[in-house]
Amino acid sequence: MLRRLVPVLLTVTVVAVGLAALAIRPATGASQDTADHVVVVGVAGLRWEDVTEEATPTLWQLAERGSIGSLSVRSARQPTCPADGWLTLGAGNYAAWNDDPVVGRCPDLKIAVEQPDRIGANVPGQRSAGRHNKEKLPWGAVPGALAESVRCTVAVGPGAAVAAARPFGRVDRYEQQLPADPRQLLSSCALSILDLGSVVGEDPAVRAASAKVADAELARVLAARPERSLVLVAGVSDTDDVSRLHVAVADGPGWERAWLTSGSTGRDGYIQLIDLAPTVLAALGRPMPERLFIGQPATAVEGRPANLPAAVTEPADADREVHAQRRVTVWFFGLLAGFQFLLALAVLPLLRRARRHAGPTGPEPVSRRVVAVVEMLLVAAAMAIPAALLADIVPWWRGDHAGLYFGGVTVLLLAAATAGVRLSRGYAGTLGPVGVVAGLAALAVGADVVTGARLQLNGVTGYSALAGGRYTGLGVVGLGVFIAGTLLFAGWLAQRVRRSRRPAVMVLVGGVGVILVGSPYLGGDLVGAVALTAGVSAAAVMSTGGWLTFGRLAGATVAGLAVTVGFAVLDLSQPEAERGSLGRFVGALGDGTSGLTVHRSGASSLQTLFGSPLTVIALVGILLVWFALLRPWGGLKRLFGIYPAMRAAMTGITVASLIGGLLGGSALNVAGAAATLAIPMAALAALRVLDHATDRTRPAEPSAVPVATPVGAGEETADGTGSGPAKVPAARPAPADEGIGTDPLTSSTEVTAT
Repeated sequence: MLRRLVPVLLTVTVVAVGLAALAIRPATGASQDTADHVVVVGVAGLRWEDVTEEATPTLWQLAERGSIGSLSVRSARQPTCPADGWLTLGAGNYAAWNDDPVVGRCPDLKIAVEQPDRIGANVPGQRSAGRHNKEKLPWGAVPGALAESVRCTVAVGPGAAVAAARPFGRVDRYEQQLPADPRQLLSSCALSILDLGSVVGEDPAVRAASAKVADAELARVLAARPERSLVLVAGVSDTDDVSRLHVAVADGPGWERAWLTSGSTGRDGYIQLIDLAPTVLAALGRPMPERLFIGQPATAVEGRPANLPAAVTEPADADREVHAQRRVTVWFFGLLAGFQFLLALAVLPLLRRARRHAGPTGPEPVSRRVVAVVEMLLVAAAMAIPAALLADIVPWWRGDHAGLYFGGVTVLLLAAATAGVRLSRGYAGTLGPVGVVAGLAALAVGADVVTGARLQLNGVTGYSALAGGRYTGLGVVGLGVFIAGTLLFAGWLAQRVRRSRRPAVMVLVGGVGVILVGSPYLGGDLVGAVALTAGVSAAAVMSTGGWLTFGRLAGATVAGLAVTVGFAVLDLSQPEAERGSLGRFVGALGDGTSGLTVHRSGASSLQTLFGSPLTVIALVGILLVWFALLRPWGGLKRLFGIYPAMRAAMTGITVASLIGGLLGGSALNVAGAAATLAIPMAALAALRVLDHATDRTRPAEPSAVPVATPVGAGEETADGTGSGPAKVPAARPAPADEGIGTDPLTSSTEVTAT
């Protein structure tokens, strides 16, 4: 019993050692000075490409001396139209004005504002918007939460009235337009919210004219701003039919020449619309409303280029990339799903005819040339996502035909990677391609994570800053590929050592992967780390042979729970603003709000389950494995019996990817990404095992009498348990490339006694 628990104990030990690196989260920025007044200036649709020294001189000078960043304006509806953006600003949470479908570009802002007196105003639609967000949306947004947190609020313009209205619709002080001298108005309350219009369309001349008008109004605001005030300029919403990144500028004491960031993004140069409300209260020194804001206060961090044109180029380029990413991602994963499906159909007849018959009858074997081509296509399919990830090294999104540029770069990288695998030393071995491909895939994703995950942010195979879910670390697709690559490589490596050492190899390689995934300095995905730990534990206990029994599953579950508790304790020890998803969920369990979190996760899983090509890839992989590879003619059972470490790796991949998708709210996306790598490699290895299924090795001396060795004395047999046909030594030495743990049916070290 103790021997069976050794792999589990090893897993927990390695991860426990790695927890020392996870105990302290990286700082998200220095705290800013408090201000007496905050002025929020919103211009719907304003993007960094609209900001130039000639057309918007006031905003240019403000960006010169203040902190700048890209603003993700995600709300409870996509795209975020002006009414949704202003409502989200006032709620500090994802909100939507109504559920009317958006057809074409966003409609003009038409909000009824009543002025029963000359001081304040009333927004009649605020109450219905509040009911809509409470009853029909999963985010728990309370419109007017920001206004309720301060004593007095000024609003100028209809959009500002939506953001400044209290939950029942009352606006403390309201003006339809900015007065000729706004000094007294801006000084009358601690918070002022101003709507300076919108920038609409894609015509550069039209956009420049609208931005120029807003810039002139901004000049009047800055001339009349109160002393010790913080001015926030934000492109609060989209105005077209697609989402974009928008302008964010902060100017005031402690915000000089820096990048904007927040705890909700963790990425220098990025904040979210939901961060503006917490930023206002933090600047005024007011307490945050309990459980209403899901954003985090923005802060300023160093590292911005001293030259403003160079600094502005970065967020403008990020907007171009994320805009191109949306279109390219759809067709890339669609083509990948189609390619994987067609390749699965092509593999089926090869599997049926791969096993060569020793007798005079039987189907004609498939041409070696055809098999070689299919094997190369399987390698290319497995390397497609890593190649697409590395394609972001080249700025393909800057051209007029971004999709073609991306496709060309990806094809070149894929061809180079496939050729490299083909020319590798161990390619001729049964498991040679599996080890090389898995190692390259894990290395590509891991190297990107170690260097700051720059290729995943706004990348085709990464995550979009517009989604608002992740800005740093490892994304869903990267997690799936990394799980598959790490465990397959660990299985390949473990198969080359003695049976007693295999659990240690699996745990050491998997433990490094857990730290890369879970560290807040690196992957920042605690749920992914927990899932990978469970997968590594399951793989470790199976690597010496046998199937996933109840006892082994229980041991792996205990290891996963132990690591989960460890991560949760470390996460809860951090300040509330710096906690990860696991710590926030555990905290929600304590205060009774976990139901909302579960509802959000369930809604996200349901949406991604039916709307992602990765779901198709996962389902195709399941069908191929169940109805082909696991059949008597499919070769996978034979592969698993001969190479128990590979069976362990495949089981670990299944466990980890399903847990990661379930707990992370991404349904089958993690499993689909893992399947793009694992299924082609399983099919390739199965083809090779079947191709050598009837190989026999003759003894050196014809007179030699085979003597059966004791059961279990040699390498694993077809069932992986040590029982089965007896084997006898042969005269010829084993091939150098297979090493310990080779296929006894392809190696010349053993002969099957019949």
